[in-house]
Amino acid sequence: MVAMSGSVAERERDAAPDGRTDLLTVGVEEEFLLADPHTGTAVPAVELVMEQVPAELRGQVEREFQTSQIEIGSPPGLDLSSIRHSLSMLRAELADAAERAGVRLLAIGTGPVDGPVPAVVDKPRFDRMIERFRLLVPGPGNNGMHVHVGVPDPDTGVQVLNHVRPWLPILQAATVNSPFARSADTGYASWRSIEWERWPSVAPTPYLESHEHYQRLIRQLIASGVMLDEGMLYWYARLSAKYPTVEIRIGDVCPSVDDAILVAALVRGLVATALTDIAAGRPAVNTDHHLLVAAHWRAAHDGLEGEGVDLHDGELRPAWELLDRMVDRIRPELARHGDLDRVTELLGGLRRHGTGAARQREVFARTGDLADVVADVARQTRG
Repeated sequence: MVAMSGSVAERERDAAPDGRTDLLTVGVEEEFLLADPHTGTAVPAVELVMEQVPAELRGQVEREFQTSQIEIGSPPGLDLSSIRHSLSMLRAELADAAERAGVRLLAIGTGPVDGPVPAVVDKPRFDRMIERFRLLVPGPGNNGMHVHVGVPDPDTGVQVLNHVRPWLPILQAATVNSPFARSADTGYASWRSIEWERWPSVAPTPYLESHEHYQRLIRQLIASGVMLDEGMLYWYARLSAKYPTVEIRIGDVCPSVDDAILVAALVRGLVATALTDIAAGRPAVNTDHHLLVAAHWRAAHDGLEGEGVDLHDGELRPAWELLDRMVDRIRPELARHGDLDRVTELLGGLRRHGTGAARQREVFARTGDLADVVADVARQTRG
């Protein structure tokens, strides 16, 4: 994970009398694929690209798991405009660095074009992961987006995880951006999600009794062998091991900065709404685990262009109906953070243009060539 400058839990205003703070900071991490500019296949070029990154930005750019991946992290902030500026600048600089290294930067969930699986980055921890888990390495590179939102303390953070877990499938549906793999349409809007679930510690966050329960589960999972360490806690939402934040890590990397800013705002709205409910003594809904698994599968399959599982009754509903319901639920916090107008505008764009997966399929339907899909993703990545 990229080091994020500043304290993610810092606030602009003093604490309220009930112990809550007024505004929440948000920070974004994005993972990208490095691809051959002619064929679109993933290439093991991270070292070449790192050499081309300007020195002043190297603290915000990092290697990821495979040599075909690279990661950026925005400094945390209160204002979405500042987060947008940081992500835009980092993406543009990294795209330039990639081009100087002879490759292309793609904000895409996984590589769409068939080719050799790039090696894992030479790092002792990664070597241990390969030694234990062997062939679980997913394809050409598995690229997600992680959103950090500051919380006052771990006990409150655990309660936040309980409150947000029923909303994460529809958030996942909004981020789908990997319909192609091995040079074919997979039938899923997020193939990255399906590949990612090969790792044994990937799962919806369980309903947690307390922070002690959270820590006990981590110890037990490490003892079982499905995790080497806390960093392999690949739940869809977790407490950050490094920062005083909750970390939502369900989505594919977004194709454009505008998509990423929309997701960051929605995540902050969800966390802030959870804190409001906690302060008011409203309990979290303990959604059935198996129904939650089904909802996440449906989100990966359909995205927003199909149906989603309504976790109130288990019925299928149009996915956009579920997303609109979530936005209505968090609307007061979107307004309080000054995000409502921006979110309304960006949701309108998402409704018009479709998810990243829908955009990729539209290009392929028009041209029949995955090279055109790759070129269009590269264009959106740069912005």
